[in-house]
Amino acid sequence: MSDTRSEPTNGPAAGKTLVLIVEDQRAISDALTLAIDSQPDLECVGAAGTIDEALKALTGRAPDVVLMDVHLPGTDGIDGTIRLKAICPGTRVVMLTADDDPAVMARAAEAGAAGFLLKYSSLKDVLAAIREAREGGMLVGAATLSAVMARVTRTEAKASPPHNLTPRELEILGMLAGGLDARAIAKTLTLSLHTVRGHVKSVLAKMEVHSQLEAVVAATRRGIIA
Repeated sequence: MSDTRSEPTNGPAAGKTLVLIVEDQRAISDALTLAIDSQPDLECVGAAGTIDEALKALTGRAPDVVLMDVHLPGTDGIDGTIRLKAICPGTRVVMLTADDDPAVMARAAEAGAAGFLLKYSSLKDVLAAIREAREGGMLVGAATLSAVMARVTRTEAKASPPHNLTPRELEILGMLAGGLDARAIAKTLTLSLHTVRGHVKSVLAKMEVHSQLEAVVAATRRGIIA
């Protein structure tokens, strides 16, 4: 079982992305911890082998990003994401998975995951994913996203509040649902990247979510996008 450690609130220099690892395989957890702490802009604030350990680690500083294994002893990573997001709604959870089962990914997306990462990805890809997640980016390919969204539970449109998104925001939200990232959207719409990112931030704020995947899931549930 992995150790759990938390830092005091007055830790190192501000501006670092704080990462919590929830992974029951010690070798993977240790490798991730070393890789994260070797980066000047990242810091590992905890490593836990179970959801209960992870929640105890939240008594320190809330992490910006959590790397969460799907399969954990006791409570699994998906139910654990729900519990963690209830305490730290602004934390981005990246699910570590050994497969790409759309049904599992759909459950994780509805639980509030910001994206998915194959468990045995290179450390370089893991570090890039952490930074992308911190910015609210969506860590899922277009084909996988389509399969995941097809399994998202839809609610009755009349039960959903008005979304008050502008036509441009709706357009960009639809393109996110199509698997395009901010750079691709900017190129397609001949807008600056800064402008597109501003629209995306507005979409997240209006929909009261914290990541692009959460926005796409919420919009699919409410029937805002097909």
